[in-house]
Amino acid sequence: MARRSTVISVAVVACLLCFLDSFARADGLNVAFESISVNDIRAHIDILADDAMEGREAGTRGGRAAAAYLERQLAEVGLKPGGDGDGFIQKFADGSYRNVLAILEGSDPALKHEYVLVGAHYDHVGYGTSRNSRGPWGQIHNGADDNASGVAGVLEIAQAVTFLATPPRRSILFAFWDGEEKGLLGSRYWCSQPTVSLQAVVLAFNADMIGRLRGEKLHVYGTRTARGLRRWISEQNQATDLALEISWELKAHSDHYPLVEREIPALMLHTGLHDEWHRPTDDVEKINHEGISATTRLLFSLIVDAANRPNRFAFRQDSRAERSADLARLENTGPPRPPRLGIAWAPEDVTSPGVTLTCVTPGTPADRAGLQIGDRLVRFSDADTAEDSHRLGVAIWAAHSPATAVVQRAGEILEIPVELDGQPLRYGISWREDEGEPGTVVLSEVVSLSAAYLAGLQVGDRIYRVADRDFRDGNELAQQLLTLPSPVSLRIERNGRLRTISIDAPSVP
Repeated sequence: MARRSTVISVAVVACLLCFLDSFARADGLNVAFESISVNDIRAHIDILADDAMEGREAGTRGGRAAAAYLERQLAEVGLKPGGDGDGFIQKFADGSYRNVLAILEGSDPALKHEYVLVGAHYDHVGYGTSRNSRGPWGQIHNGADDNASGVAGVLEIAQAVTFLATPPRRSILFAFWDGEEKGLLGSRYWCSQPTVSLQAVVLAFNADMIGRLRGEKLHVYGTRTARGLRRWISEQNQATDLALEISWELKAHSDHYPLVEREIPALMLHTGLHDEWHRPTDDVEKINHEGISATTRLLFSLIVDAANRPNRFAFRQDSRAERSADLARLENTGPPRPPRLGIAWAPEDVTSPGVTLTCVTPGTPADRAGLQIGDRLVRFSDADTAEDSHRLGVAIWAAHSPATAVVQRAGEILEIPVELDGQPLRYGISWREDEGEPGTVVLSEVVSLSAAYLAGLQVGDRIYRVADRDFRDGNELAQQLLTLPSPVSLRIERNGRLRTISIDAPSVP
């Protein structure tokens, strides 16, 4: 008996230690997340976008001063140098340009040799010329948004990860690229002369111009470079709840693209172009520091989760050929369905039961059955319009044919049989499947006045879960919707925001 008690005690202690470790990790994650500071972001941008940096053009004294500032910041937070030799710098272009690189080593002996790369270019266009400025030329272009904003965000993440109770399982490589404005030179050079194995990079991030968040709208590029990235990003977005404008375009317009060319999944975060882009007026006064903080917190969550997840994302070759037109086709709705009954009715009149018909469309089932304008529709199928007139449309779409319309006409109650057109629709939705997002469907139709319509679903919504269950494909989703009791909850995503919507549909007979 004593031996058994000892075994039980050891098991209890092990469970307690595991719980305490999980609690410490969660607490450390919260501390790190909350450490991302608007004041620190402002301070970084104020320095990098000061006139003293002379626009941070690659190869100039302003560019070298910016690189030295980054070096100091990375050393102060205790990250390991990730450049050439034992330093933070990787020189290129005859030594006049320099990438600044640092590493947080992972904690898992098996995975720490894999890397999540997070980068931002720190150079800008100096005094501007006809080749790189939208004018006027010859004045300092401080580039507060382009790209002191992205650099400030990545610097905050570099500090935040040091507050984690335990480093992530994989290592994180922080990369501040030089020469982006001259043709992505820094990132292209690193890809040709990488300081870690390219095959070891599981996912790359690029923060470029994240300083002008408007309407909480954050542009995200690269979600097609691996399967399931959109859903993953949306799930990580719950703490920040930004409206994500997700693009299928992949262009060589920033430093994520050289990684894509090497078949590394890569994502870029961006808050959109504006009139000050590549002009001397891109100054600190126009920066949305709170917006940078929110974007940086989302980026932090993505980086840490990517560094901890058991499996790496696999590159999708199809992503390089996909365009915005392909996304539009996926989300496009077809023509509206013909009416099942063919009536319209006035708003509810509380003085008498039912709804008054204001239109009976010629040639429709209602017309063929003899329904008339002015009829008071009291009941249709099993729906009592006197009690729930706003759900009459749901009853019409879900009814089996033939159905019975109970109307009041000239003081009489008439039961009129109606042969409905089309098949019954319990929920009133159709969808398409997307090879790039397994276990997800994209709504291509939400029938007007159906149960889904009344619940607030929209074309383009993604369904991720039904009644807290995942599904493999559209067939399994259809089976779940057919058999689950109503109301049923759907976990949906719209513009990168997750919501749970309850749909009250008629019972299946």
